[in-house]
Amino acid sequence: MTISYDDFEKVDLRSGTVIKIELFPRAKKPAYKVWVDFGDEIGIKQTSAQVTTHYTPEALIGRQVVGCVNLGEKNIAGFTSQFLLVGFPDDVGEVCLITVDPAVPNGKKLF
Repeated sequence: MTISYDDFEKVDLRSGTVIKIELFPRAKKPAYKVWVDFGDEIGIKQTSAQVTTHYTPEALIGRQVVGCVNLGEKNIAGFTSQFLLVGFPDDVGEVCLITVDPAVPNGKKLF
């Protein structure tokens, strides 16, 4: 399926830095609660992420990631998810996060 560039521009993918991680035992599948700082314009947003296979909480703190910040909120096991942390599946379907290299300021829009 082909989309227009105008459609692509509607997807708001931003750079951010992970500032806080908590275990999320109420989630159906192993997950973390993740807080990401997306800079002054967007601020800090939270989400649930099934990334426990490849990442420890300690490895995620301070990591620059990419999140879709304009999908609206979703309730996940009583926790409000405010953005989608994005990544690619590995060979068995476990999430490998998209990162930023070299580092860029928080809140930069992907284009």
